[in-house]
Formats: sequence, structure tokens, C-alpha cells
Amino acid sequence: MTGQRWYPPSQPRSVENGLKARTSRGAIGQSWWSRRFLDVLESFAMGNRLTRGRTYARKGQVVSLDVVAGEVRATVQGSRARPYRVTIGLAVFPEIVWARAEIALSERALPSAKLLAGEVPPELEDLFADAGAPLFPLGVNELDQRCSCPDREVPCKHLAATFFLLAEAFDDDPFLILRWRGREREALLGRLRELRADTSAEEPRAAPAAEGSSLALAGLTQPNHQPGRFWLPPAPLPARPPTLDVDSEVLLRQLPTPGTRLGGDTLVAKLRTAYQTFGRAP
Repeated sequence: MTGQRWYPPSQPRSVENGLKARTSRGAIGQSWWSRRFLDVLESFAMGNRLTRGRTYARKGQVVSLDVVAGEVRATVQGSRARPYRVTIGLAVFPEIVWARAEIALSERALPSAKLLAGEVPPELEDLFADAGAPLFPLGVNELDQRCSCPDREVPCKHLAATFFLLAEAFDDDPFLILRWRGREREALLGRLRELRADTSAEEPRAAPAAEGSSLALAGLTQPNHQPGRFWLPPAPLPARPPTLDVDSEVLLRQLPTPGTRLGGDTLVAKLRTAYQTFGRAP
């Protein structure tokens, strides 16, 4: 898609129930991973071209959007009767890369816990980079951008609109980034649970409680009978585990948008503000 060709200005056909960007002004994308994705695209000198599709994204011209391993597929309504077909290809990680990444991730308790809670931790980007497979593309040539429209510019406004809606889809489901790279959510989390269980099994376990003890004492080590310790200070209690720092909106991302009778997007916006306020409280 090179060369210059001029097309007369045209208005896109209106779409009913199209996918609309949630923000009517300002930046699109709320989470660090969606903003990071758009920042990467802008670093490829695509910033001016991306703006061409922002209006399409906000008007709801994107009819459908689907993310599968190695490809994003969308249909975008333009000025012609038939919507244009858009595909954005990105290489899938080979299994050896996923194996290294999963093992490395399982050895880091806090990032693993965040993933299991439905959040993509910032450490994930460095982890994949260390495995020799950057999570986000390093160059525009890693993206195979195709659109059935006659516009020769890349990205055209239909591709650009898809990028913006894709960023918002990442806000709703951060695991779509990993699906694009070839790993489904349940497959990844299931493997993490297996690896974490194996790690726990290798750690020394306490001796079982004496037979006949109450359930409240189950799992405690049997007492070490040392009468002399009666006069010594008690052993200190173990330190409290660190508090898990998760996104205040993690619950909102897991639940579907309520119906209009309950308030729809307006209710979600109010809850988001409330959760952010609670998250800042000491």
C-alpha cells in the first residue's frame, strides 16, 4: 500500500448498535496496558494517521471486533454499502517462549497473584522481554495491517478506528493481549496454578496434628515439649504478608455492563469513581 491517490471527501453510513469508544473527548484507553499499546503505535510515527480513525471509533462505525491467536478481525462501516474487512496480524509466541515465561512468572508471587486476580502486572512486559519475546511489537513491520477499502494509506481510518477500539477492549479484558500472542486466559492461569502448586509442594511441610485434635488445630506442628521454655519470652508471631496492590477497577472489569434499567454505563462510571476514592483511602 504505497503511493498517493486522492479520494473525494465522503461521509460514512450510520451504524446501529456499532461499537463506540467510551470517551467522547481526550485520550482513549484507561489502563497502563492499553495506554502502552497506543503509545507504541504512536512511536511508529502513526500518531497523525491514528487520529483519522478516532472519530470513526467514537461514532460507532466499527461493527464487529474479534481477537484470536495472531490476528485481530474487524468490520468497519465506511461510505460504501458493504462494511470493510480489517485484519491486524501479530506473530504468535512459540511454545518454548510461553514455557519460559510461565516458569519465570510462577517464581514471582506478586505478579502471579495479580494475573490470577484478573490484572496484568507491569512486570509482565519485562518478563517477556527477558524471555526474548517482547509483549508489544517493536516495529510497525511486526503488524500486518490489511483493509479492504481503496485507501492506500496505512493505517487507513478503518484500521485506525480498530486500533482505538482494540485498546478499549484491552481495558475490558487485559488477557486479550495474551490471546493475540497465542495463549488463552484459562490455559495460562491453569498452567500458573500447576507451577505454583509444584513450588508449594517442594517446600517443607509441618508435621500433621495429633489424632483427635480439634479442627482449629489442624495443620499445626506438634508441640515440642521443652519445659524450660515456660520461663522464656514467647516466640514472635510471623510477619504479616504484604498487601496485594491491585487495580481498584478490577471488579468492574470482571462484571458485564448492567442494563439500562440499572443505569448502564452511567452506573459503571459512578462506581469507578467510588472505587478510585475508596482505593485512595488509608
